[in-house]
This record gives sequence, C-alpha cells and structure tokens, in this order.
Amino acid sequence: MANIKSAIKRVDTNNKKRANNNAQKSEMRTQIKRVENLIEAKDAEQAKAALLTTTKHIDKAVQKGIIHENNGNRQKSRLAKKVNELGA
Repeated sequence: MANIKSAIKRVDTNNKKRANNNAQKSEMRTQIKRVENLIEAKDAEQAKAALLTTTKHIDKAVQKGIIHENNGNRQKSRLAKKVNELGA
C-alpha cells in the first residue's frame, strides 16, 4: 500500500473510477443481451425500442472511453442488422 498522501488519494480515485466503469460496462452488456433475447423471441417492436436505449448506452461508453469507438460501432451495427432482418 502507498505511504504518500497523494498516492493514497490516487488509489482511492482509481478504485472509484474502475467501479464506475465496470458498472457502466455491465449495464451496456445487459442492454445488448436484452436486445438479443428480444430478437430470439422474434419480438420486432420491442427489439427496435430496446435497440434505441442500447445504442445510447454504447455511445455513452464510447464517449467516456470505456470501450473503443470501433468496438461500439461494430456492436451497434451487428444489433441493428439483426433487428432489421427480424422486421423484414
């Protein structure tokens, strides 16, 4: 454990940020799974509505640097493709 006061503060700050990032990433993954479950259930209307909230969660994670921009775009693209195939 750190002995210097500023180092102790950094450890606390890093722990808080890591906990917050993990919570946001977990919520994003939960939303993605929710959309995928609705797609499996062939519920097009609710899947479209859930896709909007999922997109917001993914965009927020990208904006905060929790995931890479390309990763977020790839996830959104794949989900949108699945939802569009369901509606067609």
